[in-house]
Amino acid sequence: MLTNYAKRGYVEQARNLFDIMPHRNIVTYNAMLSAYLQSGMTHQAKQFFHDMPERNVVSWTAMLSGYADLGWIDDARKVFDEMPERNVVSWNSMVVGLIRNGDLEEARKVFDDTPDKNVVSWNAMIEGYVENGRMDEVKDLFDQMECRNVITWTSMISGYCRVGDVNEAFRLFQIMPEKNVVSWTAMIGGFAWNGFYQEALLLFLDMMTLSDAKPNSETFLSLVYACAGMEFPCLGKQLHAQMIVNRWKLDDFDGRFGRSLVRMYSVCGLMDSARSVFKDDLKNCDDQSFNSMINGYVQVGQLDKAQELFDMVPIRNKIAWTCMISGYLSAGQVLKACNLFDDMPDSDKDSIAWTSMIYGYVQNELIAEAINLFAQMMAQGASPINSTYAVLFGAVGSVAYLDLGRQLHAMQLKTIYEYEYDVYLENSLISMYAKCGEIEDAYRIFSNMTCRDKISWNSMIMGLSDHGRANEALNMYETMLEFGVYPDVVTFLGVLTACAHAGLVDKGCELFSVMLNDYALQPGLEHYVSIINLLGRAGRVKDAEEFVLRLPVEPNHTIWGALIGVCGLSKTDADIARRAATRLLELDPLNAPGHVTLCNIYAANDRHLEETCLRREMRMKGVRKAPGCSWILVKGRVHAFLSGDRLDPQAEEMLLQS
Repeated sequence: MLTNYAKRGYVEQARNLFDIMPHRNIVTYNAMLSAYLQSGMTHQAKQFFHDMPERNVVSWTAMLSGYADLGWIDDARKVFDEMPERNVVSWNSMVVGLIRNGDLEEARKVFDDTPDKNVVSWNAMIEGYVENGRMDEVKDLFDQMECRNVITWTSMISGYCRVGDVNEAFRLFQIMPEKNVVSWTAMIGGFAWNGFYQEALLLFLDMMTLSDAKPNSETFLSLVYACAGMEFPCLGKQLHAQMIVNRWKLDDFDGRFGRSLVRMYSVCGLMDSARSVFKDDLKNCDDQSFNSMINGYVQVGQLDKAQELFDMVPIRNKIAWTCMISGYLSAGQVLKACNLFDDMPDSDKDSIAWTSMIYGYVQNELIAEAINLFAQMMAQGASPINSTYAVLFGAVGSVAYLDLGRQLHAMQLKTIYEYEYDVYLENSLISMYAKCGEIEDAYRIFSNMTCRDKISWNSMIMGLSDHGRANEALNMYETMLEFGVYPDVVTFLGVLTACAHAGLVDKGCELFSVMLNDYALQPGLEHYVSIINLLGRAGRVKDAEEFVLRLPVEPNHTIWGALIGVCGLSKTDADIARRAATRLLELDPLNAPGHVTLCNIYAANDRHLEETCLRREMRMKGVRKAPGCSWILVKGRVHAFLSGDRLDPQAEEMLLQS
């Protein structure tokens, strides 16, 4: 009865019972001592321990563990050193106490001095190293163990998953002789938390079909996370139902179930379901839950509801601020984003927040503002990250500002001190230099890359194609295939454009066929336009018209505009141009380029009456072609020229300076 009182925390009743006991022995004394220690009444336990008529190894070990649990590691060590005798439990308690209090080196010394280690001793030391990510020491201990149990194997799996070595963890999982639900859950969670969502779900299916282990609440938490990563809302709803059926939601004292469900529904865009869970568990909702909800509303475009939640956040963190700013920028509401960014505390304006703002400016084609904001970022002492430079390289490439691009590249090499290879950054450099006309610099970066992805190859192929280097673009395509990289629609757009520039009609048609038949890729409008240009530039305008008429989709104004454009190359295909213009103007009656091109074709074929009628019709409709525009950068200043402009008085000087 004394032990039952102690276990239930009824210390006063336990002491009253102890005091009236007619006969006491070492067992009853130890039970009373444990009652004090388990209830955190350490001072009473200490006094009781000193008053005990006799003590055994259990008494000493109980005091040692009690001190260690409170963090009084010096007192625990003193008790350990004064113990008249020690057993393996005493040694293990000292090791665990030192580990929990952060003294791993001293714990290892005590472990090494332990005379008769058991599997618990080894597991305690392994778990200590696992908690600190020291997997080399863990492996050494694991290899030395003569007898391992399921806890040992599971600790190893958890340790490797924590440091991201999922392959080694799964190798051990496959060869471990015995598995329980904790082992399965550790591996499922390891896959899920490291981003291997599909593997986590498949392993769960293996667990259900190949073992007798029954999933527990921890298993389902990992599965919910995996469903969010895979964006599988249907499976996520089934897991939610299982939680309710198994009544795990009732035991969600720390709110982990609620937070995981809010995150899953938000990621999947099911904001009504997310809101329902969020409202039902509002008392357990933390910053993470608010961030998930705000991000979910931003992703589905419901900025008003995102703002409503943002205003409810007790203490706004940098994630919430950055999410709202990015949402407004993505929606084109630049002013609101700027106001939020200005209101954001300076302490929260980290590199990610600055980069998000710069990216938003670039998204909204505010290139000058993006560059100015980068200058402010540097002035404020925020360190740019690779993503910052990647965004800026893209912005510079879009306006072909080579001088600034070179400056930023040099700055990136100087400011990113701890170099971590970033293929996204390298790809943005390739694209920038190619768009700025420096294809050799782009190729140099491409050649020096230690790792290339499909975007790397596509950027180089498109760059060579845009520079009229068709043969090199096609050779790059062949090399890409030799490296085992499968082409995508962007790849084929690059090689088709190259063929159009070089007049390689047969090769272009062959590649278009390969795209359709060998790789089963669905062409987009831009691919159809490339084929029209390919045929038209080779003088095969009739074939181009037949190609348009055979398209599996209804041609839109882009397709008809491309056909009119190739008609204008020869100025002789007036009938085809007229038919194309008729279809184009049905779709877009105010299309200026179509009107002008058809006028030029009529004029070239001496069909002046039709030309005059068409120009009169343009005037009546108010159709005016936007004048062509070009610009030049001189000493950081942009000088723009429109078609028909008078020559700038400083033009000769600018050309000399450039």
